[in-house]
Amino acid sequence: MDIWNIFDKEWVPVGTWVETALQWVVDNFRFVFQAIKVPFDIVLTGLEDALTGAPDLLMLAVIVLIGWQAGGRKLALVTGASMLSIGLMGAWEESMVTLSIVLTCVIFCSLIGIPLGIMAARNDKFWTVLRPLLDLMQTIPSFVYLVPIVMLFSIGNVSGVIVTFIYALPPVVRLTNLGIRQVREDMVEAARAFGASKRQTLYKVELPLAMPTIMAGVNQTIMMALSMVVVASMISVTGLGQMVLRGIGRLDMGIATVGGLGIVFLAIVIDRVSQSFGTSARDRGHKKWYETGPIGALRKLVGKG
Repeated sequence: MDIWNIFDKEWVPVGTWVETALQWVVDNFRFVFQAIKVPFDIVLTGLEDALTGAPDLLMLAVIVLIGWQAGGRKLALVTGASMLSIGLMGAWEESMVTLSIVLTCVIFCSLIGIPLGIMAARNDKFWTVLRPLLDLMQTIPSFVYLVPIVMLFSIGNVSGVIVTFIYALPPVVRLTNLGIRQVREDMVEAARAFGASKRQTLYKVELPLAMPTIMAGVNQTIMMALSMVVVASMISVTGLGQMVLRGIGRLDMGIATVGGLGIVFLAIVIDRVSQSFGTSARDRGHKKWYETGPIGALRKLVGKG
């Protein structure tokens, strides 16, 4: 052995250990991971059937109305123009599949990430343990996730949702933790002084004040989910990402451009709408969400009638 080149030899076979451990998990606990797939499959199938089964113009109208409700007429025009562009390029069905994958990912990231962020804000020891795990999830290259996911969950859209969920979870946890910690201590103490329990303080004081920061975390999760769409297409995930992958494989610039532009337009719509939903009531002119947009207009119309 050359003492000056000792690292030519593998001294610590980490790769072998990981491969052995993963194979052991697959051989003994595959049924557990198949059970984990079930809720993801149910939500994804429901959203995908609803989005792809509805008439195109009806879905376009619904998305425009959601944009109007979230951010006013300007956002409605932006969402309408973006979705119309996707439809005119011939990528409507693929965009609905991608949208269903992203929405499923966001639902599960919110259901799991926000409670984790609240627990981390309440318990410093828990945050000390959780933080390096989040760092690991964010720094591991996205391609590395694909091998264990395929071994544990096989291929397909549901596996794509799970790998996207793992990749996109950290931002909502981090920013929920940050938002809760940034709530002024005197406001929490005032709520408790008036007899509010910990749960009432959380729901009535901490969460409303932290909501803009939490929604920023949800927005970042959405953007990371969209960035994972192309990578996830390598494990047979359909949608706009598969169009890009197919274009790369065939050196077809046309298909790749359509898929790429579709992702861009979809990202614009989801980003603007999610940011608008995080707008505080003060910035809305001290109006509740149902007092503006199409719902507000409908309420006024019914009230006049």
